[in-house]
Amino acid sequence: MAGHRIFGTSFASIYPLYVQKVERKEHSKAEVDEVIAWLTGYDEAGLETAIADGVDLETFFADAPAMNPNSALITGVICGLRVEEIDDPLMQKIRYMDKLVDEVARGKRMTSILREPAPAR
Repeated sequence: MAGHRIFGTSFASIYPLYVQKVERKEHSKAEVDEVIAWLTGYDEAGLETAIADGVDLETFFADAPAMNPNSALITGVICGLRVEEIDDPLMQKIRYMDKLVDEVARGKRMTSILREPAPAR
């Protein structure tokens, strides 16, 4: 059974769209890189290689150095679906990434986006 067509979409084709989205809301490429790194474990060189090699999303996530164990804490709606209820693991990872970028664009605090506990007062 063939996977969803987005699985074959290159990371290089969606990455600039993420950057454009956050820059329109006066946020930065560095913030996009930070949330993708948090989710996947890719460093800057790894992201650049994935873009240069034109890897598809399936390969991008299969080759991810280390998916963040706290990614299961990502909840909410993206494209009309609750990310925590998506059955396909690859589709869920893609939607996690979408959700994180949306949160950056909305101006959410990075500590909240990265699911870090609030500092004690």
